[in-house]
Order: sequence, then structure tokens, then C-alpha cells
Amino acid sequence: MNLVRVERLTKYFPVRTGLFSKGSVHAVDDVSFVIKEGETFGLAGESGSGKSTLGRCILRLIEPTSGQLWFDGKDLTTLRGEDLREARLHMQIVFQNPMGSLNPRMNAGMSTAEPLLVHAGLPRPEALDRVRKLFLRVGLHEEVMEKFPHELSGGQCQRVAIARALALEPKFLVLDEPTSSLDVSVQAQIVNLLKDLQHDFGLTYLFITHDLSLISYIADTVAVMYLGKIVEMGAALDVLDRGIHPYTKALRSAVPETRPREGKRRMVLPGEVPSSIQPPSGCRFRTRCPWAEDRCAAEEPMLREVQKTTVACHFAETIAGEVIA
Repeated sequence: MNLVRVERLTKYFPVRTGLFSKGSVHAVDDVSFVIKEGETFGLAGESGSGKSTLGRCILRLIEPTSGQLWFDGKDLTTLRGEDLREARLHMQIVFQNPMGSLNPRMNAGMSTAEPLLVHAGLPRPEALDRVRKLFLRVGLHEEVMEKFPHELSGGQCQRVAIARALALEPKFLVLDEPTSSLDVSVQAQIVNLLKDLQHDFGLTYLFITHDLSLISYIADTVAVMYLGKIVEMGAALDVLDRGIHPYTKALRSAVPETRPREGKRRMVLPGEVPSSIQPPSGCRFRTRCPWAEDRCAAEEPMLREVQKTTVACHFAETIAGEVIA
């Protein structure tokens, strides 16, 4: 069963200088996919590709410019007021910066209890008792409830943020780079915790990251984004081990290896990421693609099935046979 369905989602941010418009930032442009109940959908790409904006649009934290969003059979784009508030109880987010997502004037216990007091209407003693159980479940001692964010380590802050996200027993979590600000050893602990919580509570994840080695460990399905568009999508192993799109190949090539192979070729992309205010015509990746031809500038490639993945590239069949990484 599909829990989340995104159809032709677009988000443009207008850019103005005084009274004059200078165009729009094409943060997310005509994106469609589904997330099945109980799975982890990985969203990969470099900074500025639109991953976080897409995640926040799904939760209606940012209003989409156009497109449709479906959650558990409900069209989120049509919901307003109390109906939207009710739907949001089943969707939560864990932000990239755990310290910045916590109220510095509240201790960890009250920050986590707040949604239970406001939305569930629980008495304070009952809310704090539930928080105590949540803290133990995410690996925190009861004493942490009395501490303020500045007294906690990065890993502890992220565990508090995860506990708070779970307080209202949601079905769906957006995990926006949840480990990028943590030490490597702590990253592994948090990812393993997330996998355990998903199994125990039947959660569905949208896992946003730029780290392909991390996403290969946790995700069932992966979509690769470049400059606001999905360029390749499919089962995690198919995309990350045998991805066809040149951008996917470049991302895979950049992943460090514990045992480097002698003679392995690295795919180094020329130039810089183009402006998202005036993205290139046709294929947005063509300005950095070693396979680009005139057709790439004149015609935008559509997502289509090639071998085991869905890829947006005119020459996918040709590229599929070339080994880069």
C-alpha cells in the first residue's frame, strides 16, 4: 500500500530586488514518486538539489507552487485548518541540526512533552511519564530530561529530537540529513536506532542525505535529485550499484572506499552546478555531462525504465554498458 504519493510537485521561490522581480529559484520542478507503507525511501543528491525543500513541501511546512500530495489516501494540498492539523499529527520531521531544532529555554523533557500537552491534551504527569519511556527507548537516561540543549552532545540532541518526533505516534517521518552534523561513530548508532524504531513502530521514512554509503545501508528505494529534478529512481541496490544516469555514476565514483582498487577510474565532473534561477535548457545535467549532445540542450529527457531503474537520460542504453565505478 502506498502511504505517500507525490504528483508533479513544483516549488519556485521568487527572487526580488526591491520592487523588481529577478525570476524564481526552481527548487523542486515536476517531481513525482510514491512511498510504500513501511519502507525507507532515500532521497540523494548534492547540496542545493532540492532534497530538503521537497521533504518540507510533503509536510506542507512549505507550500508547494503546484502539484498534488497524497498521504494515507488524503489529498494534503486541499486540506486546511483543523483537517490539515489532524493529518500532520501522523507526519513528523527530524531536522539536520538537532541543536537548532530544540527550544533553548526548555529542558529536554518538556521539549519532548510539548506535543503531548498541546495536541494530545495529556495531563503533565502522564505526558512526562510517556517521555521518560521514549527517552529510554531511544537510548537516553532519565536524567537527560532535566538538561537543556546546550548541556547535551550532538548525539544526545538528535536522540531527543527523534523522541519528540515519535511522541504523537506518527506513521511517517521525514529524516532531513539526520546524521550529517554528528561524528561517524555516532552516525552509525543513530542509523541503527532508526532501523530498530522503524521495525518496532511500523514507521515509514523519507531519508534525505548526500551520503550514498549511508543511504545504501538504510534505504529500500532511492531517488537521485539534481537541480530540482529526479534523474534516476529505483530499488536501492539497483541505483547505487548499477545506476545508469551520468550523475548517479559520478556520485558513486566519489564515495570513498575502505579498500581502494588499483586502477579504478574516478568520474570527475567539470564546471559547477548551474544557477537554479536560470537552469539549463533540456537536460539540466548536460553542462557537466561527458555524454551530452545537441539533443540534450533541445529536448528535456523524461523518466523511463531502462534495465532495472527509471532514468531521465536520452542515451541511457548506451551509457548502461560503460563501467565507471
